[in-house]
Amino acid sequence: MLDGHDALHALCGEDRDRRRGWEFVRTQAAAYGRPVVKGDGVDADRLRAAEERLGVALPAALREAHLLFGRRTDLTRVQDRLLAPGQLLRDAEGVLVFRIENQHCASWGVPAEAVDRDDPPVLMSTGGRWLPYADRLSIVLVEMVLSEAMFSADEANFDSRGDLDDAASAALRAMFVRLPLPDLPLWAAPDGPPVRWFAGPDVLLREDSGTWLWVHGRTPAAVQAVRDRLPGDWQMVPDDEDHED
Repeated sequence: MLDGHDALHALCGEDRDRRRGWEFVRTQAAAYGRPVVKGDGVDADRLRAAEERLGVALPAALREAHLLFGRRTDLTRVQDRLLAPGQLLRDAEGVLVFRIENQHCASWGVPAEAVDRDDPPVLMSTGGRWLPYADRLSIVLVEMVLSEAMFSADEANFDSRGDLDDAASAALRAMFVRLPLPDLPLWAAPDGPPVRWFAGPDVLLREDSGTWLWVHGRTPAAVQAVRDRLPGDWQMVPDDEDHED
């Protein structure tokens, strides 16, 4: 079973307890990389300076995330980028932009009318228009950590494949546990099927729009077990398997 499963349920369920979300982040960082420790967060003075520059108080969820792990590049800016306090900005519509896709194809932000909330909803922009993304910032930040940690994993502990047909999708759902994270739009196809997360023994899996699957394992053996259970055109198969007769 996934470590911290109860904490994730407390974050995403009726409890709406974002403190349990940070507990989940600590658990996952320790299990799949390295623990969150003192010094991994940004200095509170930098957050206060950002607030003075922007003219608004930052949402509590964003402050808490920065204070806990904002300096951990492996959890915040491997693929897409959580903006540092000095980079946070408000656009012409007053949206507080806090994260940007690595080629600036998408942005994530908090609507102007909700900036003063502790855990506000989040919007996503892809090409100039803001779309609803998630109802709570804390959930978005926890999902960010899962994604960025996956992309920062050693090659042997990471893999991906496409061509998910109906049979493969059904097998994924039958063999692995769906995490309680809500459906989230994929920035590259916001009108298509969403991003969903699953877990199994020592692995986390992210399904993108029903067509692509990513796996992050604690060990190479855990990743190989997923390949064995879901055969397909995996991208990172070890060389000795590539050349089998």
